[in-house]
Amino acid sequence: MKYSRFTFSNSIFKYTIIAMVVGMTSCNSHVSGNNSPTSPKEEKIITAEKRYKDVLITTNNNEPIPAAYLLDQWIKKLKGKRIALVGNQTSVVKTGDTIVSKEWKSKDKVRYTHLVDTLIAHGIDIKRVFAPEHGFRGTADAGATIKDGIDAKTGIPIISLYGKNKKPFKEQLEDVDIVLFDIQDVGARFYTYISTLHYVMEACAQYNKKIILLDRPNPNGHYIDGPILEQEHQSFVGMHPVPVVHGMTIGEYAKMINGENWLENNLKADLEIVKCKNYTHDSSYSIPIKPSPNLPNDQSINLYPSLCFFEGADVSVGRGTEMQFQVYGSPSLVKYTGFEFTPTPNVGAKRPLFNGKKCYGVDLRKHPKLDRLKLDFLVDAFAKAPYKSKFFNSFFTKLAGTETLQAQIEKGMSAKEIAATWKKGLEDYQKIRVKYLLYE
Repeated sequence: MKYSRFTFSNSIFKYTIIAMVVGMTSCNSHVSGNNSPTSPKEEKIITAEKRYKDVLITTNNNEPIPAAYLLDQWIKKLKGKRIALVGNQTSVVKTGDTIVSKEWKSKDKVRYTHLVDTLIAHGIDIKRVFAPEHGFRGTADAGATIKDGIDAKTGIPIISLYGKNKKPFKEQLEDVDIVLFDIQDVGARFYTYISTLHYVMEACAQYNKKIILLDRPNPNGHYIDGPILEQEHQSFVGMHPVPVVHGMTIGEYAKMINGENWLENNLKADLEIVKCKNYTHDSSYSIPIKPSPNLPNDQSINLYPSLCFFEGADVSVGRGTEMQFQVYGSPSLVKYTGFEFTPTPNVGAKRPLFNGKKCYGVDLRKHPKLDRLKLDFLVDAFAKAPYKSKFFNSFFTKLAGTETLQAQIEKGMSAKEIAATWKKGLEDYQKIRVKYLLYE
């Protein structure tokens, strides 16, 4: 199979907007802490005066369309219901404005409007928003505790699912009929949005709530690879016996969670999935909005499954630079020559590894697109590390999902030899995966 390289651009979709929409805010405006917002009451009045019309989108080249854009397929299911939204900054609908506004200063520009705005404009009763790791805005550091809050624009409560509770409480769902889930995933086991999905599905199953999932394309959906997680190493960065790169959309993954009885006490969620349009697992898909602060472009997203292993080692992956998950290096890796970087605090990395220290390493910004998990980076860095006993930390096994990978690298096995040991596990997983696929 051949795959074209990604280019990260907001203009990736060449759509014709048949019914243009009056936008209320940009995708990041509905977040606790915004400056001088309109009151919730005033906002509802403004919304009533500027009703959105259904967004009907056509495409000239059959590029994938996320389910959230296809309002005519799902918005009517929410009418007259009480809704909780699980979302973040990627939960957007592609829209356009037809008037000159103070915010946009131009006509007929295509915009991404947050799903909260769209739902309110359609008169949907949103009781609360549940936010995953990185928060509703998507700017918090990886692993940072996210606090509950209030959406300053609408007054809607925002409940963190990455703080004291990773699963909605019973009282948080008592006044809810449907949970609407819309988050962009990147197809790696340790990317925690699928762990949030698990706990949301479990809560819905426990408290008899329906969940409607708006599916989105998987930018790493064109392959599966890596060791299968062993259950004794289950954690929030790996909850299920799947490989590092699972090759499923988040909707397909939800079907597998249900079908494989992975919820507590073999519960099954009342799950409905709204499919993407024009998507296959071979589709190239460029995410228009960063799924998290340290995945800034398509190159970082494609390299992420291979480079994330370094998060369990004494090596930086570029947090604290503008090259996150496109470089790796360390002050101790002096055997690398020709490329250096120095991490400093920035959005999503307030205290980056090796803050202010020069790191020697490798620049992968122009590396060809991967269609496999590339362990060569990790194996090579370990070989060049002067202090082998300090190279790995305790987090590595959680990321790998097994103790075997570290032992294989320390033993001196090549990347090819290690990958060969995954063959049986991947073959078994493929037989499970195929039962839940929604797309070719």
